Amino acid sequence: MKKIAIIGKPASGKSTLSKKLAAATGIKLHALDSILYQANGAEIERADYEAIHQDIIAAREWIIEGFGPMNSLHSFNKRLEAADTVIYIDLPYTTTYWLVTKRFLKGLFKKPEGWPEGSSIWHGTLQSYKVLKLCPKFWNAQFLQRLETLTSDKTLHVIRSVAQLDNFVATHVK
Repeated sequence: MKKIAIIGKPASGKSTLSKKLAAATGIKLHALDSILYQANGAEIERADYEAIHQDIIAAREWIIEGFGPMNSLHSFNKRLEAADTVIYIDLPYTTTYWLVTKRFLKGLFKKPEGWPEGSSIWHGTLQSYKVLKLCPKFWNAQFLQRLETLTSDKTLHVIRSVAQLDNFVATHVK
């Protein structure tokens, strides 16, 4: 594991897992939301994002957490091509909706760790719910089949429960 892409639905535990994995491996973590959004919550220019993303995937090792711009699969596909390990967090939708709600409730008192500076927890939560509503069109059985094909020469981990998520680092990092 030297080039690790962590993907999944909003609030599925990608950030938490990626931080644990970075701490356990010493590999630098790149959270895409921190790259994609400016301090005021607005997205950076697409060309700037693509250039930063390309520099990261050209590095010898990395952990990249997140999906990236919602209206572009270009960087997502490039990341999957460059990765040697892909971790797909595929929790049930009921669990993911609960995790979005839990993040919001906690965020009323303390900004979620890694949350882009200046971004509204309320706006972010509404966006997460909107994205979750659309997720079955993308994060579905056909996506998993495509992912399995794209990663046939890589290591693919599919996490389907909070218990698997919680135990991933202890189970997979030596």
